[in-house]
Amino acid sequence: MVSSIILPPDYKPSADEEYMCDLHLEYFRQKLENWKKSLVNQSKDTLDELRAGGLNQPDDVDRASLEADKSIDLRTKDRARKLISKINEALERIEDGSYGYCEETSEPIGLARLEARPIATLSIEAQERHERMEKTYDDEA
Repeated sequence: MVSSIILPPDYKPSADEEYMCDLHLEYFRQKLENWKKSLVNQSKDTLDELRAGGLNQPDDVDRASLEADKSIDLRTKDRARKLISKINEALERIEDGSYGYCEETSEPIGLARLEARPIATLSIEAQERHERMEKTYDDEA
């Protein structure tokens, strides 16, 4: 979707504005789109590097080092793929009007949290409850 909203230069969402007003939504849409483009570009670079380098190193240590590097690159690419999926979900929430609100409580997530983690789906309180529950289940296992 191409937005008709033009953000002022150096715009940052403010608590003085209505929460998730058009400017907030456009700001976070652009932030998410730019993050996604960056991840896609990094992923392409990683793929190019993986295709370029062969494992035909005569030295076992060199070959093992190269394999370890490629393994790290693949994990990074997989992490980027998962992040891109979460970014796409956040962009969908912007479109359907649910962005910025906790999926458990429907309370505002908050501008500071979204600024730090624009893909957040839970408020800080709900996230902390979720993490305590996970820790409780992990401790029982």
